[in-house]
Amino acid sequence: MGAVFRRETLSYFTSPIGYIFLAAFYAFSAFSFASNALQYSTTKMDGLFQQLMIILIVLIPILTMRTLSEDKKNKTDQCLLTAPVSLGGIVAGKFLAAFLIYILGVAITLVYAIVVSAFAAPDWSVIFGNIVGLVLVGGAFIAVGIFFSSLTENQVVSAVISFIALIALYMLTTIGEVIPSDFIEDLMPDLGPVWRTVITEALVIGLTLGIFFLFGKKAGVLIFGFIAMLVFGVFAAKGELMPMIFEKLSFWERYVGFTYGLFDMSNALFFISAMVVFLFLTVRVLEKRRWA
Repeated sequence: MGAVFRRETLSYFTSPIGYIFLAAFYAFSAFSFASNALQYSTTKMDGLFQQLMIILIVLIPILTMRTLSEDKKNKTDQCLLTAPVSLGGIVAGKFLAAFLIYILGVAITLVYAIVVSAFAAPDWSVIFGNIVGLVLVGGAFIAVGIFFSSLTENQVVSAVISFIALIALYMLTTIGEVIPSDFIEDLMPDLGPVWRTVITEALVIGLTLGIFFLFGKKAGVLIFGFIAMLVFGVFAAKGELMPMIFEKLSFWERYVGFTYGLFDMSNALFFISAMVVFLFLTVRVLEKRRWA
């Protein structure tokens, strides 16, 4: 893992990716800091941290788009997959390298806090809570980006899909409110929840297997099929619960509490769990590729 971590970290500074990410992050955060804290002469920085999550949706896909897709495109992934290092070590090394670059970006917020402290004493516990929240949500976003990078050899496609996924995770509450929770029940009004669920799951499984065999047995198809089974299964059985479930899974709802200085351990564990889940899925994708 150490060799992968060093190689990936160095690659961020031998290519424009690392510099572009840090420059864009510093520029946007400086503009946000000036327009929120300095303009109103306040020590409150919650507006800055709220806006930083939005820019992460744009910048994280740029940071992670090449992590695994470039190796696949250049055929160097075969050397990596046959090297005497575990798949978990490969994924962890790439994740930690991207996470290190991200931490270098987040560190600028400490400078802003020191600037504010020159005028008045800020609430340091709130500021550190904000930084912890930003670190956690960024780590989860990076894990999502690395997962989608493992599914394709095209960096642009990886960035676009990651961008769409991060927007969806950010807007899950809104999505849950827009989607009719009883649309499956309306399609099968004469059936009970058990039969609605069985028929819905059978259709999703059939569609997933059809796409899987028609388009080259991609591991990502099975993963998305499994997610679709969970989502549509809940819609069929307990559709009224979906808005609440979407709200609980929304990255924004989990993050916004940090910006007000509310450190909720359940929210911290949520982002850590998201990192673990998406990194685990990435390992499974690489494992399938190793034995393909």
